[in-house]
Formats: sequence, structure tokens, C-alpha cells
Amino acid sequence: MQQSHVIEIGGQFAGFAVSHEGKFRFVAVDARVEELEDSVWPSLPDMRRVVRHLLTTGHLPAASGPPA
Repeated sequence: MQQSHVIEIGGQFAGFAVSHEGKFRFVAVDARVEELEDSVWPSLPDMRRVVRHLLTTGHLPAASGPPA
């Protein structure tokens, strides 16, 4: 059974994370984070940090694209 986690930043529902082979796959709901759709992350804090940055600045942090 897969487990999912809501990714909410500042009260805005951005998407959710689904456990995937010991990591987390991002499923975008907010159009502003669609470029992260299906990206895979080693941890939820890593994913949330990048989603937060993308929502607040409109771009990905330097050298912080999805690791896989």
C-alpha cells in the first residue's frame, strides 16, 4: 500500500507526495509547480523546501532540481 502526504505551503495546497521505492514522488496540483510533476525526492523536507521556493519565487533554487 502506498502512503501519501499533503504538500501544503503557506496554506496553499501544492500537491502531494507518494512513497515510491523508499523515496517520495511529487504529484502537482497547483499549476505553478507542474515542472516538478513526477520528480522523485529522498525526503519530504527536501521536496517541501524546493516546492516552497518555487511557489514563493517563481523559479527553482540554483542547483536544486529533483535529484532523480
